Amino acid sequence: MTCSTLSRWMLPSIGVFAFLFATVLIPGQIISARPILANGASIKPPAIVIGFVGGFIAHDNPVHSEVQLAARLRKEYPTGVDVETFESYRAKRARLKILELLDTNHHGTLTVEEKQNARIIIYGHSWGAAETLHLARALEMDGIPVLLTIQVDSVSRPGSNDTTIPANVAQAANLYQPHGLIRGHHDIRAANAARTRILGNFRFDYEASSLKCAAYPWYDRIFVKAHTQIECDPMVWEQVESLIRANLPLETPSQLAQ
Repeated sequence: MTCSTLSRWMLPSIGVFAFLFATVLIPGQIISARPILANGASIKPPAIVIGFVGGFIAHDNPVHSEVQLAARLRKEYPTGVDVETFESYRAKRARLKILELLDTNHHGTLTVEEKQNARIIIYGHSWGAAETLHLARALEMDGIPVLLTIQVDSVSRPGSNDTTIPANVAQAANLYQPHGLIRGHHDIRAANAARTRILGNFRFDYEASSLKCAAYPWYDRIFVKAHTQIECDPMVWEQVESLIRANLPLETPSQLAQ
């Protein structure tokens, strides 16, 4: 083999070796640590909808309107939106789920970009409504914004605050009824009015209502009648659903396919 032939054989090999060295031994210079789409854009997390049921109810109890709403949203948004429900005392578990969904590069620590890509909506009833703000405050400590919180007949636990909306929440709504042994707070306010828009404190009155809530336990229908009626009232949950959908993609995947 002549020197010129040897040189022609070695040059391509050197080029391949240099590429492999840069790719494998010098991570980050050729392959980005963050997942990249074909067009160069970073992978974005799904929109996240978190629902909290009230009291000591199981997170998947199909009788309750919070769970039914989550099921409808999952059906309408099979991709691009992650919908989860939790018990009224599971804010820590919900926060961990959110962190997992936002961590698109799977490094275990969120980047500033991953935090700012968050599209989070939180809703709940009774203790679950109060847990909505507990979760929002935890996300504020993490530096994560929240698009919307919705409280339905919010009932706070001793020592907690379910009327002041933290500044990381862009929009907040409160739906309540004023009667019975258990009743929701009638007024929520923003910790920082320049950063949070209060959509409204919407009153519902069941003093003369014939709403039966037949699927609910008898003791709820007797002892906390109005508090139960606001949870089973279709008009309430249509309003909640409308507020949520206004902050989700304009077209569902099923509509885009048509």
